[in-house]
Amino acid sequence: MSCGDPHETDCREVLAEVYLYLDLECAQERRTLIRHHLDECGPCLREYGIEQEVRALVARCCGNESAPDELRERLRVRLSELVVFETTESRELAD
Repeated sequence: MSCGDPHETDCREVLAEVYLYLDLECAQERRTLIRHHLDECGPCLREYGIEQEVRALVARCCGNESAPDELRERLRVRLSELVVFETTESRELAD
């Protein structure tokens, strides 16, 4: 259940991946799932639109510069090596 209507994918999950979707940095399967959700969920589509506008503003201010491919690859490798530890205390706070 999300946004008051049943969806195949939870809104929180979709909105958490909006930047990956905008940057084309998620698998095609996830892109399809997110696009389908956005097509049927007005509140998420509005949120996506806001994110899209913010990215366009940043691009205009930064001259549409993009990171070099080598930097993007190094970041992906480093991020894939990160390990997140969850303590019992942090789980209790989340509940």
